[in-house]
Amino acid sequence: MTTKKTLQINLKTIPETGLAVGIDLGPEWFARWHEEDPGLEFAGARITGNVHLSKHGYDILVRGSLSGQLELACGRCLEPFSAPAAIDFDLLLVPGPVHATAAAKEELSPDDLDLDYYTGEIVDLESLLREQIILMLPLKPLCDEACKGLCFHCGANLKSETCTCPTDVVNSPFAQLAKLKI
Repeated sequence: MTTKKTLQINLKTIPETGLAVGIDLGPEWFARWHEEDPGLEFAGARITGNVHLSKHGYDILVRGSLSGQLELACGRCLEPFSAPAAIDFDLLLVPGPVHATAAAKEELSPDDLDLDYYTGEIVDLESLLREQIILMLPLKPLCDEACKGLCFHCGANLKSETCTCPTDVVNSPFAQLAKLKI
């Protein structure tokens, strides 16, 4: 299990050939992350992969590949489900500006999206991995493409039970417009 301590990489320990780091993030790592950020939209996961760091002058090239399973809640029926997730990433870390607030006001170009900053002699892989895991999340997680979701009236899960609400009831604010005669 990779712990926070091993995700702190001292730049002096990166040899000329680069440094390969094996990643194995299990339920304990995700539980700690969830404690720090209770707003996370997934319950747990198991993510494995590898990250390779190489120095190019003062710049650090971080290349990685992560894959595993994420425990998500369906965006339609709210049922938990396990979804496969994978991402390959390249990120260039450059020495950080002294005052990041001035840089925050600038508009980012497409090349800037693969660029990040570091300060000091330590690279924190944990924050980089968290960012990549968030990028792996689907915008609207679905347990199944055909998931019918919840009934708008009674809240029944239409995937597993039949709704008893009358089908002719319409609670749309625009329903009254259908009665207009023009």
